[in-house]
Amino acid sequence: MAKTKPLSDLGDTDLIEKRADAKEELFNLRFQLATGQLDNSARMKLVKKEIARVNTELRAREIADADALASSASGEEN
Repeated sequence: MAKTKPLSDLGDTDLIEKRADAKEELFNLRFQLATGQLDNSARMKLVKKEIARVNTELRAREIADADALASSASGEEN
């Protein structure tokens, strides 16, 4: 298994695209499960974790941006 780039190294648009791709893959896996065509059900768990990791990174960036904005706003008031 090849090493992939850490999520922190990806840009916001790349993360959003990665999340969309993972959600599409999860949809396809669920569809395969429902029709009895899914061979590797463990893949669903991995894809769900990947979506969670991307969501966590996006949320961490959102919080960091809000903190930076709040600290710059409070610095301007002084």
